[in-house]
This record gives sequence, structure tokens and C-alpha cells, in this order.
Amino acid sequence: MGKPDIQQIIASFTSIEQAFEYFDIGFDSRFVEEYRTQLMKRCYGYVLLAKPDDWFSARRAFKNGYCKVQRGRLDPYSRSACRGCTTCQRR
Repeated sequence: MGKPDIQQIIASFTSIEQAFEYFDIGFDSRFVEEYRTQLMKRCYGYVLLAKPDDWFSARRAFKNGYCKVQRGRLDPYSRSACRGCTTCQRR
């Protein structure tokens, strides 16, 4: 029997935290609790659009989703960096 593909692994997650832990994405648990619905929609939306075929592309989709929600909370007129987004590339 072959190794399960990344889509099967993603489908097996029962919470967004499991996905973040599997893909080694640092996250703030209070932020996840407060924005759980937005995070799930954004992250899984990116997964649907990207159609990842390996661990790295799936990680990128989840990471981009987390970062997009995090940055959406920032004041668009300031140059403030993400806070709590421990894996953000846009610091």
C-alpha cells in the first residue's frame, strides 16, 4: 500500500490547529480561537486554488491563509508588521 497523498492527509485533519502543527506553522492559539472560521475558509480556499501536490506547496497554502487573515487585521495606512504571525515572510 502506498503512502497517502497530501490531499488525503489534509482531508484527515479535524481542526485547523492539526494542520498548522503538521505543516510546522507557528500560530497564536488565542488568534485561532477568535478567527477560526475566517482561517478555515482562507486556508482551505488556498488549498483548493493551489491544488498542492507535496508537503511544501500545501504548507505554503496554509501559511498564506494564516498570514492573509493576520495582515487583514492590521491598519492599512500604517507600516506595522504582523504580530503573532511567527512564520510571516512580510516582517
